[in-house]
Amino acid sequence: MFSKIIVHRVGNKINGESLILSQEELPLEEAMAETLEDYFLGSFKSEETFHFYSDTYLANNPVYSAVSEIFEDKAKFIWESENIAKHLFEAAENPRVLPGELFIVYFEDDREGDEKIDKIGIFKTEKKESFLKIFPQGESFELEKDQGIGLSKIDKAALIYNNHKENGYVLSVVDNNKNGDMYYWFEDFLKVKQRDDEYFHTQESLMVYKDYITKQLPQEFEVSKADQADFLNKSINFFKEKEEFKLDEFANEVLVDEHVIESFNNFKTDYEQDMQINIAEEFPISEAAVKKTQRHFKSIIKLDKNFHIYIHGDRQKLATGEDEKGKYYMLYFDKEV
Repeated sequence: MFSKIIVHRVGNKINGESLILSQEELPLEEAMAETLEDYFLGSFKSEETFHFYSDTYLANNPVYSAVSEIFEDKAKFIWESENIAKHLFEAAENPRVLPGELFIVYFEDDREGDEKIDKIGIFKTEKKESFLKIFPQGESFELEKDQGIGLSKIDKAALIYNNHKENGYVLSVVDNNKNGDMYYWFEDFLKVKQRDDEYFHTQESLMVYKDYITKQLPQEFEVSKADQADFLNKSINFFKEKEEFKLDEFANEVLVDEHVIESFNNFKTDYEQDMQINIAEEFPISEAAVKKTQRHFKSIIKLDKNFHIYIHGDRQKLATGEDEKGKYYMLYFDKEV
């Protein structure tokens, strides 16, 4: 349960809207506090984590600086919450950014696994939903239309864990309403990057391999769409079956051919330089990252506008050929299911 909460109203300065700051914390009954806590924390479903950064010094990141002060001294909660609201107000450089309520919440001694850790939540509501109020009037009822905040999904959220301060803390971040500006919450306001952890390495390894198989491999080698699909299936199965990733093991089991292995290693190096990241060659595999990333590994062969072939397994049960009617695929199977 949170111990402190305050709400500010943040408009879009580009559109001439104002910033309204609360001077006191929000008093709440226990039932309302529980409802809000479920609403705030219910959107954090991904295991992807982030950290604050700065182009100069971490202390120059306004949100990092504010939450650091609160973690050090909770008496600064109201003052620093105002600084966070002011920074969010200034961060709006796009007229499409919607105004909304900004909640700053302090979770004290909150349990995280086997340990207790303080957390600070920053939540912004933007979309308003219409609803009907029904109330008795004489011997009948009357309806009245109103608007308010729906409790199904928060628009924008950040949860900062009070650990790894020297590396920019650990954050979970959500943006469910980008308003045509994908940088506003992650970059302009929070200024965060994905953390260099097992989730990151699993995700990036899968994506660099997918890019290689679908883009680079056909340029260097004579491979069919069926071969590409087979490579994709083998790779995702490798990540599902193993607990730890080792590049040499992956190369020998999935890529096999030494020329393809050399080509992939060169592609990976160029990818890391272009993206300015470093993907480890050995790391524990994140099951959550595999589950999220595998949706991009669609082994589909599209034949004109007539047929799609979905390949899930044995490449040897698929053959190609050509006759007087045109090109064809031949599929072998044991039984229909």
